[in-house]
Amino acid sequence: MKKCTGNLYVISAPSGTGKTTLVKALVDSTPDITVSISHTTRPRRPAETDGVNYYFIERNQFEKMIEHHDFLEYAHVFGHLYGTSHTWVEETLKQGKDVILEIDWQGAQQIQTLFTKSISIFILPPSLKCLHERLLSRKQDNIDIIQQRIADVREAVSHAHEYNYIVMNDDFETAMQDLKAIVRAGQLLERRQVVNYASLITDLIKAKL
Repeated sequence: MKKCTGNLYVISAPSGTGKTTLVKALVDSTPDITVSISHTTRPRRPAETDGVNYYFIERNQFEKMIEHHDFLEYAHVFGHLYGTSHTWVEETLKQGKDVILEIDWQGAQQIQTLFTKSISIFILPPSLKCLHERLLSRKQDNIDIIQQRIADVREAVSHAHEYNYIVMNDDFETAMQDLKAIVRAGQLLERRQVVNYASLITDLIKAKL
Protein backbone atom coordinates (compact mmCIF):
# COMPACT_ATOMS: atom_id res chain seq x y z
CA MET A 1 0.00 0.00 0.00
CA LYS A 2 1.31 3.43 -0.94
CA LYS A 3 2.25 5.58 2.04
CA CYS A 4 1.12 9.20 2.18
CA THR A 5 3.74 11.89 2.65
CA GLY A 6 3.87 13.59 6.04
CA ASN A 7 2.82 17.18 6.63
CA LEU A 8 5.36 19.92 7.26
CA TYR A 9 4.34 22.26 10.09
CA VAL A 10 6.06 25.61 10.53
CA ILE A 11 5.64 27.08 14.03
CA SER A 12 6.86 30.57 14.90
CA ALA A 13 6.48 32.84 17.93
CA PRO A 14 8.25 35.67 19.75
CA SER A 15 10.83 34.49 22.29
CA GLY A 16 9.27 33.59 25.64
CA THR A 17 5.83 32.74 24.21
CA GLY A 18 6.15 29.09 25.26
CA LYS A 19 6.53 27.66 21.75
CA THR A 20 9.18 25.07 22.63
CA THR A 21 7.23 23.78 25.65
CA LEU A 22 4.04 23.51 23.61
CA VAL A 23 5.79 21.72 20.75
CA LYS A 24 7.46 19.22 23.11
CA ALA A 25 4.11 18.39 24.73
CA LEU A 26 2.49 18.04 21.30
CA VAL A 27 5.18 15.65 20.05
CA ASP A 28 5.12 13.62 23.29
CA SER A 29 1.36 13.09 22.99
CA THR A 30 0.96 12.66 19.22
CA PRO A 31 2.15 9.63 17.18
CA ASP A 32 4.11 10.01 13.93
CA ILE A 33 5.16 13.61 14.46
CA THR A 34 8.64 14.87 15.21
CA VAL A 35 10.63 18.09 15.49
CA SER A 36 13.44 18.99 13.16
CA ILE A 37 16.63 19.75 15.08
CA SER A 38 18.17 22.96 13.79
CA HIS A 39 21.86 23.80 13.45
CA THR A 40 22.97 26.96 15.24
CA THR A 41 26.07 29.01 15.97
CA ARG A 42 24.55 30.11 19.29
CA PRO A 43 26.44 28.95 22.41
CA ARG A 44 24.86 25.99 24.19
CA ARG A 45 22.92 26.87 27.34
CA PRO A 46 23.49 24.83 30.54
CA ALA A 47 20.30 22.77 30.24
CA GLU A 48 20.73 22.04 26.53
CA THR A 49 22.18 18.95 24.83
CA ASP A 50 23.90 18.87 21.46
CA GLY A 51 21.86 16.81 18.99
CA VAL A 52 18.73 17.09 21.12
CA ASN A 53 17.95 20.79 21.38
CA TYR A 54 20.20 21.94 18.53
CA TYR A 55 23.30 20.94 16.63
CA PHE A 56 25.77 23.48 18.00
CA ILE A 57 28.42 24.29 15.40
CA GLU A 58 31.02 26.98 14.67
CA ARG A 59 30.17 29.83 12.32
CA ASN A 60 32.73 28.75 9.69
CA GLN A 61 31.15 25.27 9.57
CA PHE A 62 27.70 26.82 9.24
CA GLU A 63 28.88 29.03 6.37
CA LYS A 64 30.33 25.98 4.58
CA MET A 65 26.95 24.25 4.92
CA ILE A 66 25.32 27.29 3.32
CA GLU A 67 27.78 27.06 0.42
CA HIS A 68 26.92 23.37 -0.02
CA HIS A 69 23.15 24.15 0.01
CA ASP A 70 22.63 21.93 3.06
CA PHE A 71 19.85 24.10 4.51
CA LEU A 72 16.20 24.38 3.57
CA GLU A 73 16.27 27.75 5.27
CA TYR A 74 18.56 29.73 7.52
CA ALA A 75 18.34 33.03 9.33
CA HIS A 76 20.29 35.51 11.45
CA VAL A 77 18.67 35.86 14.88
CA PHE A 78 20.17 38.04 17.61
CA GLY A 79 23.66 37.77 16.14
CA HIS A 80 23.58 33.99 15.61
CA LEU A 81 22.79 31.72 12.66
CA TYR A 82 20.06 29.07 12.64
CA GLY A 83 19.40 26.57 9.83
CA THR A 84 17.22 23.55 8.93
CA SER A 85 18.68 20.43 7.28
CA HIS A 86 17.25 19.87 3.80
CA THR A 87 17.97 16.12 3.54
CA TRP A 88 16.62 15.14 6.97
CA VAL A 89 13.32 16.95 6.51
CA GLU A 90 12.60 15.49 3.07
CA GLU A 91 13.52 11.92 4.08
CA THR A 92 11.37 12.09 7.22
CA LEU A 93 8.35 13.40 5.29
CA LYS A 94 8.73 10.58 2.73
CA GLN A 95 8.48 8.08 5.60
CA GLY A 96 4.98 9.42 6.31
CA LYS A 97 5.96 11.27 9.47
CA ASP A 98 4.83 14.81 10.16
CA VAL A 99 7.66 17.26 10.80
CA ILE A 100 7.58 20.44 12.88
CA LEU A 101 9.99 23.27 12.18
CA GLU A 102 10.40 25.72 15.07
CA ILE A 103 11.68 28.73 13.15
CA ASP A 104 11.27 32.50 13.06
CA TRP A 105 9.25 34.46 10.49
CA GLN A 106 12.29 34.85 8.20
CA GLY A 107 12.74 31.09 7.95
CA ALA A 108 8.99 30.58 7.63
CA GLN A 109 8.91 32.77 4.52
CA GLN A 110 11.65 30.66 2.94
CA ILE A 111 9.90 27.38 3.80
CA GLN A 112 6.53 28.52 2.46
CA THR A 113 8.21 29.26 -0.86
CA LEU A 114 9.86 25.83 -1.04
CA PHE A 115 6.97 23.83 0.47
CA THR A 116 3.79 25.48 -0.73
CA LYS A 117 1.68 22.86 1.08
CA SER A 118 3.35 23.40 4.46
CA ILE A 119 1.02 24.30 7.32
CA SER A 120 2.08 27.38 9.27
CA ILE A 121 1.16 28.34 12.83
CA PHE A 122 1.97 31.55 14.71
CA ILE A 123 1.78 31.53 18.52
CA LEU A 124 0.91 34.79 20.28
CA PRO A 125 1.69 35.72 23.91
CA PRO A 126 -1.23 37.08 25.97
CA SER A 127 0.52 40.44 26.48
CA LEU A 128 3.90 42.17 26.25
CA LYS A 129 4.05 42.35 30.05
CA CYS A 130 3.51 38.60 30.38
CA LEU A 131 6.18 37.95 27.76
CA HIS A 132 8.68 40.15 29.61
CA GLU A 133 7.98 38.31 32.88
CA ARG A 134 8.50 34.92 31.19
CA LEU A 135 11.83 36.01 29.71
CA LEU A 136 13.01 37.26 33.11
CA SER A 137 11.84 34.14 34.97
CA ARG A 138 13.63 31.64 32.72
CA LYS A 139 17.00 33.33 33.51
CA GLN A 140 18.64 32.36 30.23
CA ASP A 141 19.59 35.79 28.89
CA ASN A 142 21.08 38.98 30.24
CA ILE A 143 19.05 42.20 30.38
CA ASP A 144 20.40 43.52 27.07
CA ILE A 145 19.37 40.36 25.21
CA ILE A 146 15.96 40.39 26.89
CA GLN A 147 15.45 43.98 25.72
CA GLN A 148 16.42 42.93 22.20
CA ARG A 149 13.91 40.09 22.33
CA ILE A 150 11.16 42.44 23.54
CA ALA A 151 11.99 44.89 20.76
CA ASP A 152 11.75 42.03 18.25
CA VAL A 153 8.16 41.21 19.25
CA ARG A 154 6.68 44.02 17.14
CA GLU A 155 8.55 42.80 14.04
CA ALA A 156 7.64 39.16 14.60
CA VAL A 157 3.94 39.80 15.29
CA SER A 158 3.68 42.02 12.20
CA HIS A 159 4.14 38.82 10.16
CA ALA A 160 1.43 36.81 11.97
CA HIS A 161 -1.01 37.38 9.07
CA GLU A 162 1.31 35.34 6.81
CA TYR A 163 0.47 32.12 8.69
CA ASN A 164 -2.40 29.66 8.19
CA TYR A 165 -3.28 29.54 11.88
CA ILE A 166 -2.83 31.77 14.93
CA VAL A 167 -2.86 30.27 18.44
CA MET A 168 -2.76 32.39 21.60
CA ASN A 169 -0.86 30.84 24.53
CA ASP A 170 -2.64 32.31 27.52
CA ASP A 171 -3.77 28.98 28.96
CA PHE A 172 -1.37 26.10 28.19
CA GLU A 173 -4.00 23.35 27.92
CA THR A 174 -6.20 25.43 25.62
CA ALA A 175 -3.24 26.26 23.37
CA MET A 176 -2.24 22.59 23.34
CA GLN A 177 -5.73 21.50 22.30
CA ASP A 178 -5.68 24.13 19.54
CA LEU A 179 -2.41 22.72 18.20
CA LYS A 180 -3.74 19.17 18.34
CA ALA A 181 -6.83 20.24 16.41
CA ILE A 182 -4.65 21.76 13.68
CA VAL A 183 -2.55 18.58 13.41
CA ARG A 184 -5.67 16.41 13.33
CA ALA A 185 -7.13 18.56 10.56
CA GLY A 186 -3.86 18.15 8.66
CA GLN A 187 -4.17 14.39 8.89
CA LEU A 188 -7.61 14.59 7.24
CA LEU A 189 -6.53 16.67 4.25
CA GLU A 190 -7.69 15.36 0.87
CA ARG A 191 -4.15 14.81 -0.39
CA ARG A 192 -3.49 12.39 2.47
CA GLN A 193 -6.86 10.67 2.64
CA VAL A 194 -6.97 9.81 -1.07
CA VAL A 195 -3.76 7.84 -0.46
CA ASN A 196 -4.92 6.29 2.83
CA TYR A 197 -8.24 5.20 1.36
CA ALA A 198 -7.26 4.69 -2.29
CA SER A 199 -8.63 1.13 -2.45
CA LEU A 200 -11.90 2.05 -0.76
CA ILE A 201 -12.45 5.05 -3.03
CA THR A 202 -11.78 2.92 -6.12
CA ASP A 203 -14.15 0.18 -4.90
CA LEU A 204 -16.91 2.69 -4.14
CA ILE A 205 -16.60 4.27 -7.58
CA LYS A 206 -16.72 0.90 -9.38
CA ALA A 207 -19.19 -0.82 -7.04
CA LYS A 208 -22.54 -2.05 -8.35
CA LEU A 209 -25.53 -2.99 -6.24
